[in-house]
Amino acid sequence: MNYTRDNMAGLLRSHEINPTHQRIEIAHALFSRQEHLSADQVMAAVNTRHSETSKATVYNTLKLFLEKGLVSEVIVDPSKVFYDPNTTPHHHLYEVDSGKLSDIDAGSVQISGLPPLPDGMVTEGIDLIVRVRRQP
Repeated sequence: MNYTRDNMAGLLRSHEINPTHQRIEIAHALFSRQEHLSADQVMAAVNTRHSETSKATVYNTLKLFLEKGLVSEVIVDPSKVFYDPNTTPHHHLYEVDSGKLSDIDAGSVQISGLPPLPDGMVTEGIDLIVRVRRQP
């Protein structure tokens, strides 16, 4: 799908999100690039067009998008959180040196040997982050 500002309102409504101007701009920043962006990167992208968007608005909107299933959250480490517009099952490759995060197709990874789960529990998902760095 080609994500434009014009079709962001429909995308937000389809996830039961009221499409305010700022929410449309934040969604467009995420979806038009199809990249993993941090909240600061989202704010920088939005504020290149409209400098009135506050950090609190960006964080609150990303939290809402997360709660409504519009994006997923990828926590690379406690200080690096990315928001991913791809909510289909997949894994990630994180380049430690550059900070770049990219998708790995879930079908290309096999995971086996999970520990036994406590009684009454089922696996909801597995998040795999492969961290790589350039050799010295």
